[in-house]
Amino acid sequence: MICASCHSTEAVTGETRCARCAPVTPFVPPSPPLRSPVGLGQATVVMLGLVGAGDAVSIWADLAKPSFLTRSVLDIGQGALLLATAVVYLCWLWRVRGNADVFDASSQSLARWWTIGGWFVPFVNFWFPRRIVLDAWDASAPQGRPAGHGLVDLWWTAWVAGLIADRLLRVGSGPRMLAVVDGIDLVAAVLAAVVVLKLTRMQHEKALRGPSLPSAALG
Repeated sequence: MICASCHSTEAVTGETRCARCAPVTPFVPPSPPLRSPVGLGQATVVMLGLVGAGDAVSIWADLAKPSFLTRSVLDIGQGALLLATAVVYLCWLWRVRGNADVFDASSQSLARWWTIGGWFVPFVNFWFPRRIVLDAWDASAPQGRPAGHGLVDLWWTAWVAGLIADRLLRVGSGPRMLAVVDGIDLVAAVLAAVVVLKLTRMQHEKALRGPSLPSAALG
């Protein structure tokens, strides 16, 4: 068969045009796969629960005034626990941010690397992490049912209040004020755990429910 376009070259098998006249199909890179946030979410909640328990112990230590050695051991243990929790939390947040790109990349207002960097860059660390979580929250909401931001805003308010209180009131304050500061940290840890649970469940349920995102896509 002769090409229907140029009428001079043999048509490609199964086509009406030759290789030169046939339209070129553009290459569309495959979408990144969804990765289940459930395991990391559960680990993060456990770590945040331990942080909350550590804050409760710190409140006791603020008021009971244990020995210097006991207080030192508690402070070192709490510092190590906070560091470990930060690593696990950031791994979870990186995971849910990547899934948010699969759900709705256009709704992500910040580049993915801000998921980590946003916590450490001065000044922007007061609002970039909240924005990352909110964008993932919106992308993970059920279709046509946008999720409210009240829970995220409440957590972030407690987190920022804890940061400010730690810097302004931690040094030179009396036992009661130190207990208040640790109480704020405890509230922030509990609210962070609730946000992690909620966002993890939203992403898992949306992945299972989406027509183009079968459960097998979760790896």
